[in-house]
Amino acid sequence: MKIYKVLNEDRSCCNGGSGTWKLNEWREVEGKLVLCENGFHLCDGELHLLKWLGQAIYEAEYDGEIVRGDDKVVVRKARIIRKLDAWNERTARLFACDCAEHVLHIFENEYPDDNRPRKVIEVARRYANGEVNEEEWDAASAAAWAAARDAEKEWQAKRLRYYLGGEDDTQD
Repeated sequence: MKIYKVLNEDRSCCNGGSGTWKLNEWREVEGKLVLCENGFHLCDGELHLLKWLGQAIYEAEYDGEIVRGDDKVVVRKARIIRKLDAWNERTARLFACDCAEHVLHIFENEYPDDNRPRKVIEVARRYANGEVNEEEWDAASAAAWAAARDAEKEWQAKRLRYYLGGEDDTQD
């Protein structure tokens, strides 16, 4: 099983904690291991990584005691052994596009004539590949935020009608 440590680019902790990690250098803590209080927090597989994604992901090793939580593990002794170079700004953007595209059908079913989210996903992919300038990216991003605001306003108006004695069609 692979285990990971998410850090800032300078190898400092990005989700609490202190100190800077050095490649292949063991770090150790004293005292009782307690999630979110004492110990080194690591990601136990890809499911944990989804919650803790950050600037840099390192493959890690631990030795000795481990306490498992729902979204992380805590260990007494750990080290980072290599940076996963495949995780970078480009792949982070492409991953975000994949995630947005995966649920895009929900928006498009409700708003079939609004293609702004689909267009921004396309532009974001091109931006990740260096094919879009900042001006085009800013325009697409603004359009996507406007689409999200418009959709939320429509939902809120429907919900308000419910509280004013109308039908509630916001249950989906």
